[in-house]
Parts: sequence; C-alpha cells; structure tokens
Amino acid sequence: MTKGDLPALSIAELADLLRRREFSPTEALGALEDRINAVDGKIGAYLAHDLAAATAEAEKADVSLPLGGIPIAIKDLINVEGQQCTCASKILRGYRAPYSATVIKKLRAHGAIPFGRMNMDEFAMGSSTENSSAQITRNPWDLSRVPGGSSGGSAAAVAADIAFGAVGTDTGGSIRQPAALSGIVGFKPSYGRVSRFGLVAFASSLDQIGPLTKTVHDSALLMNAIAGHDSHDSTSLNAPVPDYTKNLGRDLKGIRIGLAKEYMIEGIEPAVKSAVMTAVKQLGSLGAEIVEVSLPHTDYAISVYYVLATAEASANLARFDGVRYGHRAEKVSSLFEHYARSRAEGFGAEVKRRIILGTYVLSSGYYDAYYLRAQKVRELIRQDFVRAFEKVEALVSPTSPSTAFKLGEKTTDPLQMYLADIFTNAANLAGICGISLPCGFAQSESGKKLPIGLQLLGKTLDEARIFQIAHAYEQGTDWHKTRPALEPMAA
Repeated sequence: MTKGDLPALSIAELADLLRRREFSPTEALGALEDRINAVDGKIGAYLAHDLAAATAEAEKADVSLPLGGIPIAIKDLINVEGQQCTCASKILRGYRAPYSATVIKKLRAHGAIPFGRMNMDEFAMGSSTENSSAQITRNPWDLSRVPGGSSGGSAAAVAADIAFGAVGTDTGGSIRQPAALSGIVGFKPSYGRVSRFGLVAFASSLDQIGPLTKTVHDSALLMNAIAGHDSHDSTSLNAPVPDYTKNLGRDLKGIRIGLAKEYMIEGIEPAVKSAVMTAVKQLGSLGAEIVEVSLPHTDYAISVYYVLATAEASANLARFDGVRYGHRAEKVSSLFEHYARSRAEGFGAEVKRRIILGTYVLSSGYYDAYYLRAQKVRELIRQDFVRAFEKVEALVSPTSPSTAFKLGEKTTDPLQMYLADIFTNAANLAGICGISLPCGFAQSESGKKLPIGLQLLGKTLDEARIFQIAHAYEQGTDWHKTRPALEPMAA
C-alpha cells in the first residue's frame, strides 16, 4: 500500500495502520489533503479546512488511542474553538467559535483530529444542500445530482474518500437521507444520547449529532467516542454507554424485525422498493424473523414535523440579529431597520420560509390549532413506535423514497423537497435511534449508479442492537465496498 491509497481506507483500517506505525498521522493527513485538492473542486464538500492546525495536532497524536491521529470532518454548525462556524449562512459569515462543542472535546479525547468545515443546507434546513449560501455540493456518484441534506457536504466527502468519517446532525433525517443518497452509512442516535452543547440549534427537541462513515464498524467507533452524559446539556441522558463494537459480528437468530406497511407506499421509486425488499429477505436469511407491524399515525409525521420544527426554529434563530456578531446591514436609520434588513439580507429563502411558518403557528389564535395539536399527534406517533417495539427489536424501511434527484429539480417546490424525509422524520419526533446503510443501486438515464439506502430503526438507547443488525447485513453484502468513480481534476 502507498500513501496515495490511504484516503480510501475506513477509520478502522487506518487506525490499525497507524497503530502498527506503517504510516504516521501526518502522512495520512497529507494524503487526505492531496485527495481533497484532486477532487473537491468537482464536489464542493468543504467550506474550509486548516491543514497547518491539523498537522500540528497530527504531529503529537497518540496512535494508541481508539481514534488516534484520525482526521474527522465536522459539519459547519458544530463549534470548534478558533474555527469558523457559519451554518452555511451569510448571517454568520466571519463568526469564529470561542469554545468547542462537547462532541469535539470527546473526539479529541479519543485521539481524533477535527479537520474541515463541511457544507450543508443553511442552518440545517433542507434535504439537498442546495440551500447553502456558500456553494453547491454535488453527489460523487453523479455530479448533476444532489448528495442529500442537510449534512450533504459531510456525506459527499465520505463517499468521495475526501474524509475518513464525519460528524453531522439529524433533525428530521439530515444524517440518514444524505447517507442513503451518497451511498454511505449514517447513524442518528437516540435523542439525548449525544450532547448538543456547542451545536447551533435548529429544532432543540429534534436535533441530534451523529456519525457519517464508510462502514457500520466505523460508525460504532465514532459513537463510542461521542456518546455519553454531559452536564452542559439539560437534555443529555445520564445512562451508561456500552461498547458499540462489542456485538458486531453476532448473528441475527432470534431477532425480530418489523416491516411497517405504512412505509411501503405508492410513490417509492420501483428500484428503491425492490432493493429494500431484497434486503429484507437477506435479513431473513441471516436468521432474523420478519414481522409485519403497523405505525398508524405515519401519515401525519411530515405535517407534525414541519409545525414543530419550524416553531422551534423561529425561536432559536431569533438570536441572530446582527448586533453582536455576523452580518450587519449598512446605513440603517433605526434599530428596527437594522434588525429587519440584517435578517432579510443574512437569511436565505428557505430559512425565512421556516421562520415565518414557525412564527405563524406560535402566534396568538393559531397556537392551539397548530402547535398544541401537533404536540399531541407527536405523542401518538411516539406511542406507535412503543407498541411496535413490544413486538420487534427493530424496524426496517427505505431511507428515502427515491435515489438522488437532479440539482434544481425540487428547489421551486418546497413540498416535494419536504417529502424527501417522509421515512426519516418520525424517528426524530419519537426520539428513537436509526441508521441508513447501502442496500443496492439504481441506474440513471445516463447510466450512472445511484445508491439506495436501507433504514433500520431501534427503540431509545438500543443503538447497540441496531449496530449489530446493520453490521450483519453489511457483512453479508458488498454494497458498501463499491465507490464512485471520480477522476481527479486537471492540474
């Protein structure tokens, strides 16, 4: 193996080489930088990266630690002290974090090197990464298509071997959906399993930080690092953290997996449905028992999500006013004009849409009709999952109803864009854990391979079980071994 081969490795594979001193962390970082320079101009995954600072960390990395010397990409809404944190928004351009998020401290304690600020939908509001104020990110499998969102830069980077792994956020599917569309593994932990301290909030009762990786094993390794109680986060769960790699390799005998009839609906692309049903049969052949279950309130999940998420966003984003940091309108004549123009100029169209919708559902006369009712239906959705998990240990479904769609295809129709998360956002409403992993490919009209994602959902704090099932499926197939063919840019 040469230094140039390193970027294609998984986290576990690279960690093994570093521990055996076959390569150094600085060599791994240099190889990654070369790969970024060669292909990221086509993809647009990185907003920024500081090679000098990362090299300084790599030179003193302790490779005996679980993630010793491994560069990990960071979605641009997680604070890393001294680095920009713009949330891909004009209103936060120039802002540099004065402190590091808890997940960053935990990653460093396990030896990892935070490296790179990854593109995203502005304030994590979107399903395609087209809402970024900075740039468009393209899908490495087909550069005319989206990588998914909102963690699209993170997903595209991992898929294109310009990141060994990444940390993103999932509010309604923003880790799992881009993982599916980009052909990688994306894991959403249970709500409260990973600290949100240092995360710029979109919807505080829904947001959760999680890993995007090349393999299930890598995802479990990152979860070992970032999970756990944090006194700085009042929603953090004070529960023991198991070794998530411990059950990897165990068979599925005796495990019951539920197939919800509400998730196999009309409108799913035929290739997606076929791949998922084939994966379900594969799970059965591995020893799992497939059981049909019902989640009767599924049809309401999208509506409930876009009432609650926008309501919380309207409150959370009120703090960005151009007074203390970020974009400030020029030549204003009053405080009101300052607020109005700074926010109008700083926020993009989708963020404005969600703030307005959220403010409306919280307003006098509409609070009971929309927000309060949505909270009641959210509880019904949560109870659906509770009842389902009395019968099964996990649920299986498509991650996305379609493969990656073309750039610009849904930007003029917000409702169609929102439906991209139809299979993912109920898990956030219920606070449960979930994973997306590759389960096949469709073929575009131009002959390009387009990844398909399989979603597995588990009850709260049952991450270890979901990793076990996902790993068993992954190791019984070769989908995760296929990488997009990306030619380096001309020198």
